[in-house]
Amino acid sequence: MIRLSININKVATLRNSRGGTLPSVTQAARVCIDAGAHGITVHPRADERHITRYDVPAVASLLAPFRSKVEFNIEGDPRPDLLQMVRDVRPHQCTLVPVRPGEITSQAGWPPDTPADGIRGVVADLRGRGIRVSLFIDPEEAAVRWAAAMGADRVELYTEPFARAFKESEGAADRSFRRYIEAANLAHTLGLGINAGHDLDLDNLTLFRTLPHLDEVSIGHALISHALYVGLDRAVRDYLQALET
Repeated sequence: MIRLSININKVATLRNSRGGTLPSVTQAARVCIDAGAHGITVHPRADERHITRYDVPAVASLLAPFRSKVEFNIEGDPRPDLLQMVRDVRPHQCTLVPVRPGEITSQAGWPPDTPADGIRGVVADLRGRGIRVSLFIDPEEAAVRWAAAMGADRVELYTEPFARAFKESEGAADRSFRRYIEAANLAHTLGLGINAGHDLDLDNLTLFRTLPHLDEVSIGHALISHALYVGLDRAVRDYLQALET
């Protein structure tokens, strides 16, 4: 079974655009849980433009009674305040993501020439606290091998290039998807679990859900956008159905 973790950042973005508490990220998380979501993802950035430092413990508290069934995933760059937040909250999973100055959203995975010492130490520290660690990477052999050398439990494959290719043509989608198959097979051989995320939607999941060894997809923007038309409960159920193979 491919697990669906729902990124609720966009709910916080809408709330922050007006101020106040509406829409509530915790209420949105609860709707997702009730609709059958397997996990909730948040990405608290340093500028707090969506998820804030106050949202993280609030979501963790909401999820606590469901801990055996619903996973909490905190993603972000390994800056000191983010890492302390992860240590305090102890989610099931921490996904470490590189951040480029001024980016609107993630633009690439960790380069395979990223210095090892800092990342390896962070991975070891979090794993020692019982937190599964995933590294956000491009679907490249060097990046997969780098992640394995860092001691990660999983990789999250950056899927925007696949999403762009899928819109271009069937042939482009197939060529792009082959890169992900090769990366996933290598990761599995090296003992890594496979997550994926970024611009996956109801259309391109028809192909991407067939990726070998796929454990989890993290979807936010497309799912929340779909929810504007059909409601959040229905949107979650639509994505769960799309993941059935």
